[in-house]
Amino acid sequence: MDVAHDADRAPVEHADPAAEVVDLCRDLIRFDTSNYGGADGPGERRAAEYVAARLEEVGVPAEIIETAPGRANVVARWGGDGEREDALLVHGHLDVVPAAAEDWTVDPFSGEVQDGYVWGRGAVDMKDFDAMVLAVVRARQTAGRAPARPVVLCFTADEEAGGHHGAEVLVRDRPELFEGCTEAVGEVGGFSTTVRGQRLYLIEAAERGMAWMRLTARGRAGHGSMINDENAVTRLASAIARIGAHEWPLRLTPTMRTLLATVGEVVGEEATPENAVALMEEFGSATRMLGAVLRNSANPTMLDAGYKVNVIPSEATAHVDGRFLPGYEDEFFATLAELIGDDVTTEFVSRQPPWEMPYDGAVVDAMTRSLVAEDPDALVAPFLMSAGTDAKHFGRLGMRTYGFTPLRLPADLDFTALFHGVDERVPVDALEFGARVMDRFLGEV
Repeated sequence: MDVAHDADRAPVEHADPAAEVVDLCRDLIRFDTSNYGGADGPGERRAAEYVAARLEEVGVPAEIIETAPGRANVVARWGGDGEREDALLVHGHLDVVPAAAEDWTVDPFSGEVQDGYVWGRGAVDMKDFDAMVLAVVRARQTAGRAPARPVVLCFTADEEAGGHHGAEVLVRDRPELFEGCTEAVGEVGGFSTTVRGQRLYLIEAAERGMAWMRLTARGRAGHGSMINDENAVTRLASAIARIGAHEWPLRLTPTMRTLLATVGEVVGEEATPENAVALMEEFGSATRMLGAVLRNSANPTMLDAGYKVNVIPSEATAHVDGRFLPGYEDEFFATLAELIGDDVTTEFVSRQPPWEMPYDGAVVDAMTRSLVAEDPDALVAPFLMSAGTDAKHFGRLGMRTYGFTPLRLPADLDFTALFHGVDERVPVDALEFGARVMDRFLGEV
């Protein structure tokens, strides 16, 4: 099936978003929108055309905004009864990280349904959410149930490389598209984890800041057999070793204090800084992501130097992925400067601030009610995201932003390993659950 030419599909005749969400997710996965972090890659244009067509065939006009050749975004306004001026932004990205087909059980761009899962790159990051949103919009439009509150729908390019061809450009150059938006919901939140048999749904209410850095050491080039006390490789390696070995101190933000208190109630312990790590370990495999937000971090990720074994190069470079907690930015950069030292220079590839939102208000209440309505035994709590999303850009317009991609997941699924992982997949029933929750949420928020 060539979904790229499927814009003439007949309008749906149902009003249940769960009935269409799987097909929409499969279609989106089949578009290879791999983002390699530069000018390479197919871009998001074909997926953007598909999204715009799915909206327009149910009467929701959509604008495709290309910020560079092939780097396409979709923006549409939906709903509103004329009485409310405060709009809600619902945003998801269309790009995905690359996938090496030889490592996968199935073709990563096949959208195959197997063993109760939809498989493919983007199944959880984040074409599942894009499909949920499209399914809800189409079902509500078909049934004449557009929300009373105005909703801005935004499907972006380039999130996986910092949003520099997507949300960043839209916020900077087209802020009028988001006029009236006071709150926003997007990716990475609303998914379930299981702690001692209790399902706990996590709403993203904060993110660490991001500092992608290029470190450069310069020295004196020379013959590899001679004494050289100005070796660029040695200087760089010393700095990288100090960064990689540094133990960052534990720091708790308001969001994580709330999450820890909730976990403490489940396990019957009072949450304290002393048992914070142990409480995070109650999340099992999800600790890989959740445990990372108890501290700042800086991980060396790339090295480059030299061109021949017997030649000492004049320059050596490395890349470091730095992440810092809300409220601890100054501490992070001061510590990093000490670790790097005076012999290495630093250049930012991308630098984005952290954010943390109050975990209260109408949107938080609506997310909680929508989850509990579909899963009455659910507990709901906020969490701090270890990585970054487009929320960093939209927050610059003054919106309160949250991550809300609702999924009820099997207790034994190592969900966080699927983000950017091999054999990425999402349960079919989790997709259908998410569509129903989003339908409730958008109907009452």
